[in-house]
Amino acid sequence: MSPARGEAWEQGIEDPRTPSAAERRTARIMGAWFLGTFVFSIPAYWFYDPVLSGAGYVLGTGADTRVAVGALLEILLAVCGIATAVVVFPIARRVSEAVALGYVAARTVESVLILLGALSLLAVVALRQDPDGGGAVDVARGLLAVRDQTELLGPQLCAGIGNGILLGSLMWRSRLLPRPLVLVGLVGGPLAVLAGIGVLLGVWAASATVPVALTAPEAAWELALSVWLLVRGFRPSPVLTGPPAVRSRAA
Repeated sequence: MSPARGEAWEQGIEDPRTPSAAERRTARIMGAWFLGTFVFSIPAYWFYDPVLSGAGYVLGTGADTRVAVGALLEILLAVCGIATAVVVFPIARRVSEAVALGYVAARTVESVLILLGALSLLAVVALRQDPDGGGAVDVARGLLAVRDQTELLGPQLCAGIGNGILLGSLMWRSRLLPRPLVLVGLVGGPLAVLAGIGVLLGVWAASATVPVALTAPEAAWELALSVWLLVRGFRPSPVLTGPPAVRSRAA
């Protein structure tokens, strides 16, 4: 949407349009991809638990298949992350192509970091399977540290910037979603970034109460976004291409 169109919409001059059939389908697909990020990410931690418990995993009997399932879930998580941005790009670029591209880039970097974290855990499994691996515990400890940092830079910082700030700004300007809902993302994104910066600088531990509380609004925004898109879809907006809609004075 051009600045002129955006200003006209803000002033109530330009009427919104309802979603076309293709745009309604885009909303449902985007919601499904977002929901997939929850479906695949949460169980992955349970499957990873044996190897995340410590570097001593390489000296035990192992639970290699379980860890491999966790890696598979994170591969699917990475796919979902990129897809959430790609599927909405044709609509988001009507608001701001630069911000829409930034959102795709942020989600792509986040997904690459997720895959790097999964790779580091699979490397720990490979160490356990190598009977001649000298210093395996020390190497495994380093790989687990890499995993911790990918969690910080990816799902923490990149998600806060991408889903919270960039996607939130796109939805706010376009009015494709209710503004109270979008406001949660616009507030939650910077808070998640602040939590990640605090961990990065050693102000608090990643599992401490403060960063967990600061990240909660961002998680709530992403979950609410997925449910809204699946159930309700996009609201009427000037960036859509369906039939004209009567503008509500209370909107």
